[in-house]
Amino acid sequence: MEKVQWKVDGMSCTNCALSIHKYLQSNGIVEPKVSFMEGEVQFEMPTETNKEKLIKGIQNLGYKVRGQEEATPKKKFLDNNRDRAFFCFLFAAPLVAHMLPGIHWHFMMNPYVQLAFTLPVFLIGMSYFGRSAWYSITKGIPNMNVLVAIGALASFGYSLYGTIIGQGTSFAYYETTATIITLVFFGNYLEDASVQSTQRALKDLVKAQKVMANMIVFDENHKEIIFNVESNTLKVGDIVLINAGETIPMDSKILWGEASVNESIVTGESVPVFRKMHDLLLGGSTIDNGTVKAYITAVGDDTVLANILKMVKAAQGEKPPVQILADKISAIFVPLVLSIAVLTLLGNYFFTTIGFGQSMLRAIAVLVISCPCAMGLATPAAIAVGLGRGARNGVLFKNAKSLETFKDIKQVVFDKTGTLTTGHFDLANFKVQEGLSEENFKMIAYSLEKYSNHPIAKCISAHWKTTEALKWQKIEEVKGMGIKAIDKEGNIYWAGSFKTLGTTKAEDGHNVYIQKNDQLLGWIDVNDQIRLEAKEIIDTLHKQGVHTVLLSGDRKEKCAQVGKALGIQEIIAEQSPADKLEKLDALTKISPTAMVGDGINDAPALAKATIGISLSNASHIAIQSAQVILMNQGLKNLPMALGLGRRTYETIKENLIWAFSYNIIAIPVAALGLLGSWGPTYGALIMGLSDVILAINSLRLFKKKLV
Repeated sequence: MEKVQWKVDGMSCTNCALSIHKYLQSNGIVEPKVSFMEGEVQFEMPTETNKEKLIKGIQNLGYKVRGQEEATPKKKFLDNNRDRAFFCFLFAAPLVAHMLPGIHWHFMMNPYVQLAFTLPVFLIGMSYFGRSAWYSITKGIPNMNVLVAIGALASFGYSLYGTIIGQGTSFAYYETTATIITLVFFGNYLEDASVQSTQRALKDLVKAQKVMANMIVFDENHKEIIFNVESNTLKVGDIVLINAGETIPMDSKILWGEASVNESIVTGESVPVFRKMHDLLLGGSTIDNGTVKAYITAVGDDTVLANILKMVKAAQGEKPPVQILADKISAIFVPLVLSIAVLTLLGNYFFTTIGFGQSMLRAIAVLVISCPCAMGLATPAAIAVGLGRGARNGVLFKNAKSLETFKDIKQVVFDKTGTLTTGHFDLANFKVQEGLSEENFKMIAYSLEKYSNHPIAKCISAHWKTTEALKWQKIEEVKGMGIKAIDKEGNIYWAGSFKTLGTTKAEDGHNVYIQKNDQLLGWIDVNDQIRLEAKEIIDTLHKQGVHTVLLSGDRKEKCAQVGKALGIQEIIAEQSPADKLEKLDALTKISPTAMVGDGINDAPALAKATIGISLSNASHIAIQSAQVILMNQGLKNLPMALGLGRRTYETIKENLIWAFSYNIIAIPVAALGLLGSWGPTYGALIMGLSDVILAINSLRLFKKKLV
């Protein structure tokens, strides 16, 4: 199997994507991914498949395939909708102008002159719309170009027939042909521009990937030589110099110097952060003040920014549930409109006195005013803006479904350590049982805790690091319990929570208990500060009517202390990973629930929740289990994420209401002749503007208040 990724120009809505999707499936491609927002087609192709045949087939549908390597293809005249619209306008304008009151161009009354002005427009239009329409019909996947092509062909054929039989003035609808084609090209251009504008935030991220870098190399005398290179030529291990005002070319680590870094392109946090030696720098960020030398730690698709882009693009390609109905209607829309147009022609001709010419104009108006693109564009445009705004503000959605699902969230469950608290611990107190020296106690604790990635364990091992450590025959981390080890003599040691004590008596409320063969050796307490923003976040959620729950494996006393300080409404403590999963299952049955966590213990619960939310500094498995990631330890962005989900869904509903209402109203208006003698012209213009309205409404998401 060969992985294929093509850039495809000319897709303007899901109806276009659906045509390509069906064509590829009919040629044996399994589950192709077609994103009209990105203009991309991805699929796995069997080695025996003829790639050139697939490319030609897509191009016959009216789209242009270019290889991914063509990042900036050369523009050719009449190769895009803007140029086609401009070319056609030059010929259509005189045809329309002579029809206006007060303008009398007698030479334009000659049908052969009108034919001469119309013919170039007709040929350009049919080479694009006609070829695409014919090919889509023969493949059983009629697209929107069928409607335009039939409308233009009907008016041109009727006018040409009148010219040939010498009754051109009675049959002349050349201006209808020219204006339909011109305005649809113009509408497609506006649609392209509108769709691209919804990708604004994503484009900013892409631009941040392409910068120049000051690469440092050394000559034979070990003297530094600095020269400019493009960031995409850097490799892991290269050393770069980054000055104030410059963009960090790739993910890197500071070797020398310190700086204030603006990471807003990645995290959404506009306040610069201080970075010093050994700190990591995110590619795409900007040095506000200071100068650093750094070595490259990740390039290309391995950088944080590249992974954000991949995640956002993948999410845009997903179809949320609300789009399913629109897709089903789009699939049958073209045949339905063709049927309505035929009924309009027959009904007006046989049941009114307007004659065949005017009946035909009304049928053509039905064809060109209808807009399947509006229904296809309604959801993706809003999703693109929502995902883009989230990405620029440090909120990453792995799929479009999670963005939509936020509208239903009624309660939020928080883990405690590292989520509501900072996760940075300090030793507060410890006690050693009689008969054991402090040195031995510290050595045992260190020997156990150094094998754990838990924040408390890291704190203890960092404070009590010793030159000597016990050797273990076997050691394991037991989820929700702690570290268990066996030495060469078969002695069993524990460093863990109160759950490891069994029947051993001990004072309540301590963080870590050290045992040997079920005998308590001592306990350790640590301090963990509550996040400064946590109280404000909880208060904001309560104002939004969201129920808050603290779900933790820690002791009741510790959880109660944090819960009371923050005003959390429900506290569930002393829970193992299995207990957390069971509790979360019960909570989600009551109402849709979001879970916020950052540890290995939280991974099953994150996966079980209606929506799992992880912090970007969380464990790898927690990030994999979550559907939403808050960057830069961004718990403060949680209310914004919830608000963005709700506002995006509201925008989708508004777009769909407009799209359905537009077609339900516009088609009967055209069929009944309420657009007047200029019906097809008005219809083509209105159709083009209908998609622009959807894009403008979607773009309002960039400015809507979320919290």
